Amino acid sequence: MPQASVTVYVVSDSAGDTGEHAVRAAAAQFHPLYIQIRRAAFIQTRDGIDSVLAAAQADNSIVLYTLVIPFLRDYMVEQARRLKLTAIDLLGPLIDNLERVLGHESRHEPGLNHVLDADYFRKVEAVEFAVRYDDARDVTGILKADIILAGVSRTSKTPLSMVLAHKMFKVANVPLIPELVPPKELYLASPKKVVGLTINPDALNAIRKERLKALGLPDSAPYATSERIARELEHARQVMEKIGCIVIDVSNKAVEETASMILEHFQR
Repeated sequence: MPQASVTVYVVSDSAGDTGEHAVRAAAAQFHPLYIQIRRAAFIQTRDGIDSVLAAAQADNSIVLYTLVIPFLRDYMVEQARRLKLTAIDLLGPLIDNLERVLGHESRHEPGLNHVLDADYFRKVEAVEFAVRYDDARDVTGILKADIILAGVSRTSKTPLSMVLAHKMFKVANVPLIPELVPPKELYLASPKKVVGLTINPDALNAIRKERLKALGLPDSAPYATSERIARELEHARQVMEKIGCIVIDVSNKAVEETASMILEHFQR
């Protein structure tokens, strides 16, 4: 009988982000089956590999590794084979093929995609910007932003701001509420910088009810009623129409999918 769940050990001689992202992407294809991820980061000794493989053997787990230091990769292959463990080399074949095609040996240095360079500091600055100007707490950020997100509550404005910030965009977001006049800065900004976020009323109703439950409140609260939602969406539609901005429907979309659509729009 097949296993209902499995553990994947992500082993890296750096932070392990690349391997974990790859496993999560693969795991999504097996929902609702449960795949647990255990990250073993900054493994740079044979003893470190031995410890992880011992734990993986005890759990009957899979190992995925992103090791760029040659002797560690070789040791991982040797020990995994000896222990009869499934071990997947995520970066090795790609690096080997790039070396062959480019005719140039790789640097074999872990952590190069986490170097504290200019891009890194721009990313930090963008994240700090998104936090400071979240939910229009300070409307002066609207005119300073690269991207301005506008929409009703629970259209993923804050998570989108963070995803886009990690792409080095300074993002401000503005909630659209019928009882509040939108800040004048929203109309003064270039419409090309504004992204309106809309959503299907039924999808928003379900999201808001779940939010109320998470807060320990009854899902019959006005915040989640169909009448309230219809009023908010109509108000938001009118504001977006007045601005003349692009509008994206976030219904049933993951934050990353919406972010990709926004990035594609700005790149175009």
